[in-house]
Amino acid sequence: EVQLVESGGGLVQPGGSLRLSCTTSGFTFNDYTVGWFRQAPGKEREGISCIRGSGGSHSASDSMKDRFTISRDKTTNVVYLQMNSLKPEDTAVYYCAADRIRCIGTPLSGDFDSWGQGTQVTVSS
Repeated sequence: EVQLVESGGGLVQPGGSLRLSCTTSGFTFNDYTVGWFRQAPGKEREGISCIRGSGGSHSASDSMKDRFTISRDKTTNVVYLQMNSLKPEDTAVYYCAADRIRCIGTPLSGDFDSWGQGTQVTVSS
């Protein structure tokens, strides 16, 4: 079965950085897309970026593209989200998800069937 486990969240001051990890297993990595999402209290889950196991990726939306970067390690099948210059409004639970779909734009929650449990990111002074 498809399994995903997020890690790397925590408390960070504004302007700080975090690197989130999504450890994957149970699927053929090159055939899947992995997406990063976040959900703040009272808000819908928001797509951030996605990456193909085969190598292609889609950058983050305008509000995050200069601060958030997705990458993957083909050897370990770990997908990363590097987050820099963090702001209080980045506070959310961050999730990774996987499915056998294309990565052609900002990922949509409804397109993904397999999800991790999420990791909390809190940006506060």
